[in-house]
Amino acid sequence: MNTLKTTAIIAFATFTASVEAQEQTVNTSESKVVWKGYKVAGSHEGTIKIESGTLQFNGEQLTGGEFVMDMTSINTTDLEGEYKDQLDGHLKSDDFFGVENHPTAKLVFTKVTPSGKNAYDVQGSLTIKGITNPISFTLSVYGSKATVNLKIDRSQYNVRYGSKSFFNNLKDKAIYDEFDIVADLQF
Repeated sequence: MNTLKTTAIIAFATFTASVEAQEQTVNTSESKVVWKGYKVAGSHEGTIKIESGTLQFNGEQLTGGEFVMDMTSINTTDLEGEYKDQLDGHLKSDDFFGVENHPTAKLVFTKVTPSGKNAYDVQGSLTIKGITNPISFTLSVYGSKATVNLKIDRSQYNVRYGSKSFFNNLKDKAIYDEFDIVADLQF
């Protein structure tokens, strides 16, 4: 009798856990990802598209996530015409993100810890140009929306152009290693 009772409890617990665990697909057309890069003489910003994304929940609590970014969609929004086309092309070149050989970047959540109402501290692995490094950030979830601000050090991903980490005497031509990503996600 004890074996039957134990089996029933395990089956019920497994069924309950699978009912509560759910994966939400990110609506890639309704979500928006903005990047901003900084240089000594100013900054540039633009957008990049999400190719695919999911967030995992247990009930209402975030437990995981995974995103693939379409690096070929890098788009500058603070310039127009020839200057915009030049910067978009340069960002897609091997000097920066090398999208011909690395058309996607990937973020995988490895640990999610609640840190306040609707807020989570997330540890993850970020892959850019085939190089994977750990990353930490805070993500907020409100109903079917989530927001996140990431600060990424491009030098960790062999994005060298104009970086003081790799070149001397750049003076006012230097581009800072850290750039920002702000994502407003709909799911």
